[in-house]
Amino acid sequence: MIDRLRNRFAPFVLALAIVLAACQGSPSATAVTPTPAVQAPTSVTPDSGLPEVVPPEQPLQAPSEVPEELRAIWEVWAYLTRDHVDRSKLDPKVFTEAAIQGMLEALNDPHTSYLGPEAFAIDNEDLQGRFEGIGAEVSTRRDGKLIVVAPIPGSPAEAAGIRPGDVILEVNGESLEGVSLLEAVKKIRGPRGTSVRLLVQHLGSVEPVLVEIQRGVIPLVSVRLRSEPGEKLAHIRLTSFYADTPQKLAEAIRQAVDSGAQGIILDVRNNPGGLLNSVVEVASLFLRDGLVVYEVDGSGRRTNWNVRQVEGADVARDLPMVVLVNEFSASASEVLVGALQDHQRATVIGATTFGKGSVNILRPLSNGGGLYITYARWYTPDGRLIEGQGLTPDVVVSSRDARDADVMQLEKAREVLQALIDSNKAG
Repeated sequence: MIDRLRNRFAPFVLALAIVLAACQGSPSATAVTPTPAVQAPTSVTPDSGLPEVVPPEQPLQAPSEVPEELRAIWEVWAYLTRDHVDRSKLDPKVFTEAAIQGMLEALNDPHTSYLGPEAFAIDNEDLQGRFEGIGAEVSTRRDGKLIVVAPIPGSPAEAAGIRPGDVILEVNGESLEGVSLLEAVKKIRGPRGTSVRLLVQHLGSVEPVLVEIQRGVIPLVSVRLRSEPGEKLAHIRLTSFYADTPQKLAEAIRQAVDSGAQGIILDVRNNPGGLLNSVVEVASLFLRDGLVVYEVDGSGRRTNWNVRQVEGADVARDLPMVVLVNEFSASASEVLVGALQDHQRATVIGATTFGKGSVNILRPLSNGGGLYITYARWYTPDGRLIEGQGLTPDVVVSSRDARDADVMQLEKAREVLQALIDSNKAG
């Protein structure tokens, strides 16, 4: 998730959505014809069977702070609380959340979602150290299904057999149909030592299975040196982009080079993304200058994110490298891949990436909740759109079997990197 404080509203669409949400579940507009024993009320036209338009005895006066485009929404609430037969039972909190959900459904954007107060508190936890839960990075597909991008290495989720591409259908018997991403996260996370039951449809399987996972403390380690000291080809895995990722990556590269590495395989497979500043600084370890990524917001305004001066770049900028990606390399991972591709800094190997190229911000709401908003779209330095398309590797290596793909991609990466090292020596 990439958080920055901005916002734009489309009042007309949003107003219409709230009206639809507020009316959801209301009785049919067609009145039931009274039985002969009951006199029809004067507000019903016998010929049509439809209610007449009945102006209020006391005209509504909306508060001056209600915008004109939202006046009808306020009027709906005012009439319900004044006229509805069950007005004493109406719960403002329920109507507020229904109205919000109605607006968001009208957007048809899986990356814009509402967080209730509890979910908002979870999302604001300090993600620099650790959290308690099952340890799986998740996202929302365009069909609204909750998909596992990657289990965190060493996590309870990984130990329970959760794999990239799995779809989580239920949590403790409760369907996730129509539930926002962060509301789903709230349901899955919980104190260490407690258990959660997930109905999971594994990638490639037809029938879902019930998986019970005991929650634990999840350390957030984003950089893992997978190769042994002394190996010429250093394999470094990036699992996410946290605030300390650039520093930890620079340290891992220095450690590998000092022990004899002549090139690196930077592995961002199953990496779901992270912080914008982090990925810009990671890219800056390998690039001398120029553009890392740019964004375009709803008003057409463009913002550039350029290479920065970062500690550790003196070792990494001239080091031969290849990058490994797959269909679960998403968001900030795709920003990095696009920058390295467009600057011709590294050969990218694997499968087409996830295609999550939206800039998201989190706005606090007065009820203690929050609104997770798609603010802009990412573009690579050469102007390639990431959202919904993903990035195609320079060398495509894929397989229907995830394990086969993992092995084949790594073997190809070693082959290409060794050729780069040999070419540099010959040159």
